[in-house]
Order: sequence, then C-alpha cells, then structure tokens
Amino acid sequence: MTESHESAGPGRGDAHFAVFTDREDAAAAARSVTRPGARVLPHPSGRPWLVGRWHDEEIVAARVGTAAVAAVGCCPLDTAELERRAGRLRDLADLDVLARTLPGSCHLVAVLDGRIRVQGTASGLRLVFHAAIGGVQVAATRADILAAALGTGPDEEQLAVRLLWPVPHPLCETSVWRGVTAVPPQDALIISADGRTSRRSRWWTPPEPDRPLAENAPLVREALTEAVDARTRHGGVVSCDLSGGLDSTSICFLADRSPSRVVASTWPGRDPADTDLYWAEQAATFLPDVEHVVWDADASPLVYTDLLGIDDLLDEPTIGVMDRSRVLHHLPGLARRGSRLHLTGIGGDNVAWCSEAYYHRLVRTRPLFALKQLRGFRALWQWPLGGTVRALADTRPYGKWLADSGHRLRDPLPTSVSSGLGWCVPPRLFDWVTPEAERMAEQALGAAAQCAVPLHPDRGLHTDLEQIRSCTRIVRQWDRMAAGAGLPMASPFFDDRVIEACLAVRPGERVSPWRYKPLLTAAMQGVVPQICLQRTNKAQASMDASNGLREHRGDLMALWENSHLERLGLVDGAVLRRLAQRPSAPGLRDAILYSTIACEVWLRGLSQVTAGQAGTAR
Repeated sequence: MTESHESAGPGRGDAHFAVFTDREDAAAAARSVTRPGARVLPHPSGRPWLVGRWHDEEIVAARVGTAAVAAVGCCPLDTAELERRAGRLRDLADLDVLARTLPGSCHLVAVLDGRIRVQGTASGLRLVFHAAIGGVQVAATRADILAAALGTGPDEEQLAVRLLWPVPHPLCETSVWRGVTAVPPQDALIISADGRTSRRSRWWTPPEPDRPLAENAPLVREALTEAVDARTRHGGVVSCDLSGGLDSTSICFLADRSPSRVVASTWPGRDPADTDLYWAEQAATFLPDVEHVVWDADASPLVYTDLLGIDDLLDEPTIGVMDRSRVLHHLPGLARRGSRLHLTGIGGDNVAWCSEAYYHRLVRTRPLFALKQLRGFRALWQWPLGGTVRALADTRPYGKWLADSGHRLRDPLPTSVSSGLGWCVPPRLFDWVTPEAERMAEQALGAAAQCAVPLHPDRGLHTDLEQIRSCTRIVRQWDRMAAGAGLPMASPFFDDRVIEACLAVRPGERVSPWRYKPLLTAAMQGVVPQICLQRTNKAQASMDASNGLREHRGDLMALWENSHLERLGLVDGAVLRRLAQRPSAPGLRDAILYSTIACEVWLRGLSQVTAGQAGTAR
C-alpha cells in the first residue's frame, strides 16, 4: 500500500491518526482533521483511510482484494506476513486471533468490504475514540483530534470527575471532551460501510489466574524477551533505565542480548538511605559491553518542577505532569549518545506483583493458606485485626460499592487495609473542591454505578487491571512528551502478551508477604545474575516529592492565582493559595493535590494553544 503523498512524518514515537470509511462524506470529514504535514493512507478509490502522523518505522500495511490491515506502533510483522493475514480475512472478527497473539504494542486497523475495525491494546496504552463528524462515524487514537474537528471543548462534569482522587472504573476511561466517546481497551470499534453506525466488539478477556508460578515463569520470560526484541531487533543504539530495581534491571539484561548497543541510565536518589545506585552498579559489573551513565542526583529535577512551562498538547489531564521534568531530563543526554529509543522498567510493579485483594476470595476458597498469608500482610502493612476482618467481610458487589463511594467523597482518606482488600481505593474530594463540583462528581458516580460491571468478578484481578490501565494512561502521555523531546520511550512490561503471561499466575504465588516479586525473580533466572535478583525492596523517592512541594511553592501559587478551574467554579482558589503558602501541611504527602494540579495544568495548556491559534488567525 502506498501513501497519497510523500512526507517524512514526525519523530518516532508520536504516531496518531484518524480512520475513515470509503465514502465521500467521510472524505469531507477527513478534511476537517487534516493538518499540514499529515500523512494519508488511501482506500483504493483514493479517498482517505488513515490520516495522521507517523514515522515510516511505525507502520506496516497490506491490502489484498477488499481487505486491508494496518498496524501502527511497535509491530514485528513484515508486509509479506500482514498480506498473508489480510488474504485470509473473511470476517472482521477473524482479526481477534492476530490481536491476541501479536507481540509488541500497536493499534490494529482493518477494512473488509467497506466495514472498518479499529482497536488499541488491552493494556490501555493505545486507546481508541470515536465521534460523529458531519454525520459519519470517525475513529481516532487521540480524543483531541475529534474534538477539534467537532469544535467542542472539555465537558465540565468530566473535569469534576477528574478531580476525584483516584478516579475509579469506569469513569477513568471516559473522554473529557463533549461529543467524543472512548472505546474500552478490551473492545474493538466496528464502523459500518456507510459510516453511519458503530458498535463495539470484545476482543480481549484476561486469563484466569490459575497457572502455577513454576509452570508460567518461563512463559513470562519468553513474553518479556519478545517484547524487548520487538524494539531492539533492528540494532543501533538503545538506552535503558537501570535504577537497580528488578524491573529495569531485567529489561537492561534482555536488551544486552539483542543486536542493539545499550546505554544504561541510572539516576541516584537524593535520599541517603536510597540504595538504587549500589544495586545499579552491581548489575553494571555483569554488563561489560554496556555504557553505564550515572547522573548527578542533585541535578535531577524534583517532583512539581516546571509546572508552569508545560506546553505538551495532551488529550486529557494526567498526573504525569508532576514528574514530567524528571522523566524527560536525561533523554537529551541519551540521544546525544546515539540512542534511538529509551526502554523503561515501568509496569513491572503492576504486572509482576499483584493486589492483596485476591485474598478476599482466597480466604473463602483456601482459608488456611489465606489466613497464614494475611498474618504476614498484617505485619508488613501494619493492618489492624479489626479493619482486616471488616474488609474481608465486605461482600458488596462493585456497583453497590461505587454508589456508596459517591456518598462519601468528603470522608477522611480510607485506611490502607480497606483499600488493599477492597475493590480499589475509594475516591475522595478535598477541601478546595467546590460543592458544585462535588454534585457533578457524585452524579456521575451514581449514573455509572447503575450499570457498572467490574473488570473481573474477582476483586483482585479487577484491581490489577484497573491499576495497569491507570498507569498506562500516564505512560501514554509520557510517551508523547518523550517523543516531543526527541527520544521516544517504550515500556515492554505493558505489552499485552507480557500482561497475560503474568496475570495467568496464581495470585497466592504472585504476591506474598514473604518474598519480593517472586514471579519476576523466577522468570529472570539465567538472564539476570543471582546477586541482582536478591534485592527485596525499592526506593520510594519520597524526599524528591516533599522537597519539590516546598521548593516549587511559588509555581503552585502562580498556578492558582489565575486558576481556570476556579473560573469554571470547580475549585476554591483561595484555599489552594493558602495551601501553596504552607506546603508542609499534613496530608499533602499523600499526593492529594495531584489530580487537581493535573486538571489545572491541562486547562492552562489548552488556553495557551487556543490563544496561539487565535493569534495566528489574526
């Protein structure tokens, strides 16, 4: 398949696009999203099929007869293999098989007899949205693309929901733009040939967590190896985080086995008790061909750095802005060393470990085993006996739990045991959130509770999936920021095949009060040296957060001086300004400001873009 014009495209890692049916009215809608420099992949008629921005290395496409398939992102298939797959396509549902087996991480788009199918990843790292533009359904990988075509702005009720800490399922998966609908990660979007209707088709279901650890650890190793190979097989130079933790260390050793030359990147913590550098240096001694770069701890940005300077075009608020400067700080230096891609260990905490909430079921199905383990968790997390018993006795279904949460938004922060053994952390609102915002958030929670279905009937697996998707929504925006900074990032732990291999392991073996990340330790036997697998903790970076809150109080004050949220009536700016004057106030260490800052920074960025466009128009 050839594009309708030749364009070098943007830098790698920033692929985004909209999808159109082969109709004249759809072609008219395509013109509303086409921007200078956009690339177009056409239908045989010449009308646009995909319109957006991508690098040559980020797309594989093939057409056979009335069928066409495109994979955009990290896809290890070549054109010939994709042609074979397209040639065998008899129904769009046949694409499920490819979607469930494909390594890497990509959007998958297909057309068959005029009908369109679009899907992202089960992890939620690659999302799909849709909207009716000029009467035809259009899908896109970013919500703001569709909102710009519609001429709509953010939905105030959705902004009120995003002030919750945290935002629970399914509200965390909704679009914040009026007129734009989000597709759940486990579903594919099917658009009719005339473009007038759309429906969703479930393509992914999590595996049942019933496999023994010893049996599945090799499958985890194989899946993680394939995930790293998908990024390193072309050689060149890649960089890797080497924090000293098990997650990044595993990625670094797997990358070292590849054709690529590896540059390892270590950021020592500022806390004297932080042992990251010690463990990173231990690992580096076993990697003689790897260039090990150790950055100056005192030169690394703190949390909350440069909030006023953020100008990334994001399609939703993200608490990732708090760490934006920290995430991007070392990327230019790695790019100067030749790196074409930066691999992170992000996601290892989410997939190689798991929620203690599984013990809500295990205490009923394997009581003797569960009670022994729960004694260990009580000692580890300092759970009181009474609170543990009450949490285990709570049998409310998810919808009832969600509805009840909507009536307790001003309650004190929940205890760790009720969160650890419950459906998830119950959402809260804080003193600076206005009664009007509370009313909208409560209304949204109540409406969602009427039809809410958990991600899995087992609250442990539900919690695992929700935590994975919450994290990927942050990483999704970090990836865009990193691409804009000149060095794209990738997080192999969040590939669907890696997630599936990890989730299939019995929870009683995956999470234990007695062993640290037993699944990853078993999976990396023979890959990571034994001494590196002996680490039993990780750094918390709490000093970086608390120091950042104090050192950047001026920026926080400026953020609230002309608050967009205050103008919308969603927050009390006076309360937030008083908090900025005393950043050591009790409770702020719990990150309760994050969701509010995320929304404010996002609205601030949107207003700057709007002002710039108005200036250009003049």
